[in-house]
Amino acid sequence: MSKTKQFKQLLNSGQTEFLMEAHNGLSAKIVEETGFKGIWASGLSISAALGVRDNNEASWTQILEVAEFMSDATNIPILLDGDTGYGNFNNMRRLVKKLEQRGVAAVCIEDKLFPKTNSFIKSDKQPLANIDEFAGKISAGKDAQTDSDFCIVARTEGFIAGWGLEETLKRAERYYKAGADAILVHSKVSTPSQVIAFSEAWTHPCPIVIVPTMYYSTPVETFEPAGNSIVIWATHNMRSSVQAMRQTSRQIFQERSLRNVEDKVIPVKEVFRLQNAQELMIAEERYLPTQTTKTKVLILAASQGKQLGQLTADKPKAMIPVSGKPLLEQLISHFISKKIKDIVVVRGYCKNTIQLPSAYFVDNDDFEETGELVSLSKAEAHIEDTTIISFGDILFRQYILNLLLESDHDITIVVDAAWKRRFSRERYADYISASREYSLAYDESTVSVEQFSSELAEKDISGEWIGLTKLTSNGALAVRQSLDRLQTRPDFRKLRMQDMFQDLMKHEKTINVLYVSGHWLDVDDLEDLSQAQDF
Repeated sequence: MSKTKQFKQLLNSGQTEFLMEAHNGLSAKIVEETGFKGIWASGLSISAALGVRDNNEASWTQILEVAEFMSDATNIPILLDGDTGYGNFNNMRRLVKKLEQRGVAAVCIEDKLFPKTNSFIKSDKQPLANIDEFAGKISAGKDAQTDSDFCIVARTEGFIAGWGLEETLKRAERYYKAGADAILVHSKVSTPSQVIAFSEAWTHPCPIVIVPTMYYSTPVETFEPAGNSIVIWATHNMRSSVQAMRQTSRQIFQERSLRNVEDKVIPVKEVFRLQNAQELMIAEERYLPTQTTKTKVLILAASQGKQLGQLTADKPKAMIPVSGKPLLEQLISHFISKKIKDIVVVRGYCKNTIQLPSAYFVDNDDFEETGELVSLSKAEAHIEDTTIISFGDILFRQYILNLLLESDHDITIVVDAAWKRRFSRERYADYISASREYSLAYDESTVSVEQFSSELAEKDISGEWIGLTKLTSNGALAVRQSLDRLQTRPDFRKLRMQDMFQDLMKHEKTINVLYVSGHWLDVDDLEDLSQAQDF
């Protein structure tokens, strides 16, 4: 159903309907998702969002542009607050044509003089338009429309300007006869007495629209017996957004940190959803030339995970369900979301239980007697071009991978600066000492590993490697050369990843650090698994 037809049905539904204020595409989308059947594109709110006064300081073409974005973002009808029609009858004709072109369902014009002033600013001193001139503007708009369902709502400011019921009725009747599809009667008193008196005296089959901004405490049930067709909640999205932005800005300014604000605001991914970013991603896959990435992922998932007890009796810990999905599958989904499809998994314990269509498998059948480097060496042929190496038992927030992929260093490891929260000498961890400690201050200087060992003294620890590494093609070559050297050692079968990093540094390869602060975990035991369910 067209938006114009939707709006006309709201006017004539026989029950009280509600429009919610919006002032840009985002707020319009929120209004629609909330469940409202229509939108009030408030002139005050749009002006405020543009940083100007509600005195026609924003041109009608600027208002039109905002309305177009709102219409494009939604599927429900918009009633535009068209002020006085932005000029005489000729301006009104052009306005109606342009609104129809942009999918705006209706326009409301008020009987003030151009340029208008908001109804609640010195309202008693605001002269009203000549009745016949305003009626002519309505007629011109109706004659100009090409969609028979497009609506013009005539707003009378009789009560606002201090006139009584008789003058307000007189104006409304003239506007109705000129072709208005509805009458908006406005009032600035704190009770609905004026609009109820108007509704009781109104005898024409023309819907009545009200705006209870000043008589906000009146129950909506009061409006239905009075015959009011549409109630407009006129400014509250704009006013609430001002309050929220002021509070957030003040807190960030005072604390010089985002730490205590982040959990109070919506995640960025919710903004992307409201923007319908997913549709663009689908369209890009359809219309843009296929771009194959050379980035590979190598996941080490050979171990059983004996600390998880009976849970790994018949499957490796990488296949333990976390929130209903195997740990390994959750990990792989991060890479697939970045369009990385070349994924290699090194299996070992109960290898046949790892069957994922999105991965290629390499087996370390000697997993029980060997360490991490043997598993890595099994997939050495796949360490080329840009390669991500990951442990198979870790979870992390998506932004960590995003930051890692942006790194252009030959070897980059992700290091948790909040290592103390997990620190225990009874627990194995890959600790590093770095050239610079983590800081909340913005700093783009390069950070590199100076020491890499699980046995670092506590005073020397800068952070814990989380098991996530990125290599460029040069870094991949350095890793292959390191594996070749280390395989000549008699203890190679028991070596860990930290031994390879130590070898790389010994051969003057720089290992760069990407600091994070939490937002990851590895699943080693039942306590870790419990935390993972809530991650």
